[in-house]
Parts: sequence; structure tokens; C-alpha cells
Amino acid sequence: MFLQRALITFTLGPIALYLIYLGGWFYFVPLVIILLLATLEYGHIAQKIGWHVPPAILVPLVAIQWILAQWPNEELFNPLLLISLFIITAYALWQYETSGQSKVSMHWFATFAGLILFGWICGHFFRLRGLPEMAWQWTMLAMLSTWIADSGAYVVGRFVAGRGVIGKHPLSPRLSPNKTVEGFIGGIVLGTSFTVLIGLWLNIEPFQSLLLGLLVSILGTVGDLAISLLKREASVKDSGNLFPGHGGALDRIDSLMWTVAIAYYLAHIFL
Repeated sequence: MFLQRALITFTLGPIALYLIYLGGWFYFVPLVIILLLATLEYGHIAQKIGWHVPPAILVPLVAIQWILAQWPNEELFNPLLLISLFIITAYALWQYETSGQSKVSMHWFATFAGLILFGWICGHFFRLRGLPEMAWQWTMLAMLSTWIADSGAYVVGRFVAGRGVIGKHPLSPRLSPNKTVEGFIGGIVLGTSFTVLIGLWLNIEPFQSLLLGLLVSILGTVGDLAISLLKREASVKDSGNLFPGHGGALDRIDSLMWTVAIAYYLAHIFL
């Protein structure tokens, strides 16, 4: 499993970084495909929990947010987001009146959450790469920081924790039994350290890289656990099987969707 995981990482990782550097359609098209698959996987997980998230409603609405995100501006809560939320609400009311289903409020909430997660939050993938300056550098640093923190936590938790003087304490036994406190700390240390070093190469100030690495290492784990909560409720291990050893598209962006958003706002502060 570890070798398979490493092989996928070292094969697809450089390709992803090159597409980030190129930008334009080379970045937009593959990203849209990944996000569409992640959105559909979310709907599948929601269905297993017992929530009805209609793809015909959710997918077009999140796609509109991705298109709008091509032009970053201060008005992040755009009018179309409010219109989309109204459409979801109207659909839920209509469904309750006509279908006779119970728990329609949960279906409404799940679709509402899907729009926010995959439309607005994932829209920051496009907003960050669309910044007027240092766009590919900040996007690349956010991606690398997330991957290094995740890999560092995995390696420390699996191969270092519980050996010698280092103990092994579960971080979240119910949500993710394999995650350890030691791995979490290791991910923070390694992720932050390498983020600073890579930031120097990308001409990003050390303090900016340090802050990004620290926030990414901590909040990326929270995002990962949040999706783990959904998967536990649905009794599934992975959101899909798109990437052998890595799971589905949603499994690959569960941390990134949050860390890229963090990077966008930090870049807005510092640039």
C-alpha cells in the first residue's frame, strides 16, 4: 500500500505542479474534472447516509461558482451564490410538498452544504491561481505544503510513532483510527519546515511561508477529518477508487479545499 501510494504521488504530483505553473486551460480543465468527480462522490456518500443530493441541481450550481471564480475580486459572496441557495431551498420545499418524503430538511441541508463546500470553497482553487501577481507561486506552495504535511504525518505516524521514546496516541479514534498525535505533530513540523524552504525558492517571504505552513498543517487535518466524518456515517472507507492507494477525487481534495482557501486570503493580505 505504501509503495503504491508513493508511486501515484511521485507520478501525478509533478504533473499537477506543471499544470499549476502553466495555468490557463491546462490548469482549468483537469481541475474541473477532479472537482466534478469529487462533487458526485459527495452525492454518493450523502445517498448512503440517507440524504438525497440531486446532481442535476448541485452540479450546475457549483459549476457556476467555478466560472465566476475565474475573476477574483473582493465580492466573494456573489449574487449568484444567493440565487443558488434560493434555488436549493425552493427545490426542498417543492420536494416536501409533492413527494411525501420525510427528512427533507436534511436533504436540503446536505445540498446546501455541497454548494458551499464544492462551489464556494473549492472556487478558491481558481481564485488563487487567478491572482494578478505571484499566482502560480502561491498555488504551488499551498499544494506542496498540504502534500508534505499529509505525507509527514503519515510517515511519522506509521513508521516512527510507537518506536523508541516516541509513543503512539490516537488523534481521533472514531473518525480516523490510523491518525496519531505524533503523526499530527510530525506533519506540522515537516510541513512548516519544508514550506519555508520551498517558499524561499519561490521568492515568498519566510514569515509568509511559515504562517502558511503552520495553518495548512493544522487546518488541513481538520478538513480531512471532516470528510472522514461523512465517510464514517456512510460506512465507506474511501470516497471512490480513482487513485489506487489514495481513494477517490474527494479523498485527494478534502484537505486541499481548505488549505487553498487559506492561501488565497493570506496572499490577499501580503500581496
